[in-house]
Amino acid sequence: MDSTTPPWKTSSYSTGNGACVEVAKTTGGAYFRDTKDRGIPAASSSPAAWGAFLGAVKAGALDA
Repeated sequence: MDSTTPPWKTSSYSTGNGACVEVAKTTGGAYFRDTKDRGIPAASSSPAAWGAFLGAVKAGALDA
């Protein structure tokens, strides 16, 4: 899948100033990109890596 065409979702934590992340979930995992510069190619992750990341976020393991 081309990372420029999936249905992108903006983070619910977006402040409206462009300092946020967009995610596009696919059957092969997820793409993610910085909303400040959509011209930079999106990064991708496997379903397992994306699930582990979301689990860590939900558990608060990445809180500063």
